[in-house]
Amino acid sequence: MEKRTLGRTGLSIAPLVFGGNVFGWTADEKTSFHLLDAFFAAGFNAIDTADAYSTWVPGNSGGESETIIGKWLKQSGRDRDEAVIVTKVGSEMGPGRKGLSVKWILQAVEDSLRRLQTDHIDVYLSHRPDAETPYEETLGAYDTLLRQGKVRHIGASNLSAEQLRDALGVSKGANLPRYEVLQPEYNLYDRASFDGPLRNLCMAEEIGVITYFGLARGFLSGKYRSHRDLEGSARGGGIGKYLDGRGMRILGALDEVAADTGNTQAEIALAWIMARKGVTAPISSATNLTQLESLIKAASIRLSNEACQLLNEASE
Repeated sequence: MEKRTLGRTGLSIAPLVFGGNVFGWTADEKTSFHLLDAFFAAGFNAIDTADAYSTWVPGNSGGESETIIGKWLKQSGRDRDEAVIVTKVGSEMGPGRKGLSVKWILQAVEDSLRRLQTDHIDVYLSHRPDAETPYEETLGAYDTLLRQGKVRHIGASNLSAEQLRDALGVSKGANLPRYEVLQPEYNLYDRASFDGPLRNLCMAEEIGVITYFGLARGFLSGKYRSHRDLEGSARGGGIGKYLDGRGMRILGALDEVAADTGNTQAEIALAWIMARKGVTAPISSATNLTQLESLIKAASIRLSNEACQLLNEASE
């Protein structure tokens, strides 16, 4: 499996990251273990999760995904350095347990390390902006963790170009570590927040980019083409917004490229992200081995210039 360098971190990852949001939600522990075994056996090596996964599930309190990953790491017999673990801090875990203050970060990282059953996190991300905490405080907390070796690299998710530029400015001015990885939402439908100033900034600053919602919550798989198709889907509530004229144009382009190549719409949608300049790898998840096999195929697709142009035009 050809690896890609993740910005200036020195880490090399395969062109697809497994999304651990499904662990403890739509994939139980046993299924999660099988999926991770198959993913790594195919040559992939990076997993994305967060401390808050999956607080939205009734009966869960957060940390379920990290716990499953930690158990898998321990029982898999793999060397720890074979896996690149990306996790996040900042989303609400309960009253007073959220944000990017030094107090919470230093507590949350210990909780994540314990659940992951490891002594270090490869990439630790600020999950979302925290307007109540100055960048200096957050980056100072990360400086402590980097010096202690509990975290190898830091990054952020859901920042605008202005916010990322401000954070980089603080890092430089205060001699603090900088965000080396960005995790934005990005797919054929949701392009506006990353394409343009934010992507240009990441490329200029050599920041690694791992994107989430690569299949637009499943819409780009082509399974959902009407509101009737959403009935009974665990993600149905988030897909309805895509069922507009632009969404249908994008699906039409995916249908055409899929017919030409023999690949599925989901595979084409992920291959398009992998081919985008400035993107290191998209994140995508699977809840069964059939879905995982499709993700694995996506990493080997090389879209023609004509296919990329068709998809670009449909999604602009």
